[in-house]
Amino acid sequence: MQVLLADALGFCFGVRDAIATADETPRPRDVTIHGELVHNERVLSRLAGLGFANSAEQGRGAVPVTPLVMITAHGVSDRERHRLEQAGKQLIDTTCPLVRKVHRAAQLLAAEGRHVLIVGRPGHVEVLGIYEDLASGEVVESAQMVKTYPYTRLGIVCQSTTPPRLAGEIAAAIRDANPDADIRFIDTICQPTRDRQDAVVRLLPLVDAVVVVGGKNSNNTRELAALCRDRGVPAFHVQSPADLDASWFRDCRVVGLTAGTSTLDETIEAVHRALLDMAPGASND
Repeated sequence: MQVLLADALGFCFGVRDAIATADETPRPRDVTIHGELVHNERVLSRLAGLGFANSAEQGRGAVPVTPLVMITAHGVSDRERHRLEQAGKQLIDTTCPLVRKVHRAAQLLAAEGRHVLIVGRPGHVEVLGIYEDLASGEVVESAQMVKTYPYTRLGIVCQSTTPPRLAGEIAAAIRDANPDADIRFIDTICQPTRDRQDAVVRLLPLVDAVVVVGGKNSNNTRELAALCRDRGVPAFHVQSPADLDASWFRDCRVVGLTAGTSTLDETIEAVHRALLDMAPGASND
């Protein structure tokens, strides 16, 4: 069995910078991370060991008791920032610049008097942060959710980790269902997401199956696995080498390996080694 790595995988600069900010924080015990800094269980465990407190990802209603609050790479709404500052908290902001771009685009569309449609996963923290600042908006997860909207002006933005194919399908469905509306689409999918999706597309014709490494809550990791399956290639989403099962690869000559943008280099390397150990003499290109 041969193991091929995707030519773009793993950490993006937004995740790397967020972790670096946490590592450089002088007094972790004075800081509450407002949700999951990144969707990587190993990173979260290490940060807890350093002394950081943590707000639950889906339960951030209570104001943290620490004087400092760290905004995660996924960002928050301006409304939430104001709430925390009004409570006397000092904010340490690790929001990814490409997530900020989505916020700015949504606000621009809203300022033009448009009902803003966010292409993304309902309940995801990035999506919530964008939605909470909109007077008129909603989240659209699939083309099947699209309807005829009672607005003459519509705006479309995307969660930064949305698969480009899905964004295109939903935008087309919105236009088809609302032929008389003035529609403006601002493409806010981040380049690291595009790079990793494109790398998987290039990998798929060469492999019999793909292992996708990343946190269970990582949207972009799930989407990489979904892309493989949509194109008829089995995909296995794992968080560590311990999740691998040799029986998955019994009939495979070549296995591909990729990883989401919040996956540590050392985790990718450990999974790679484990795959090679399952097939003595395997090679890597």
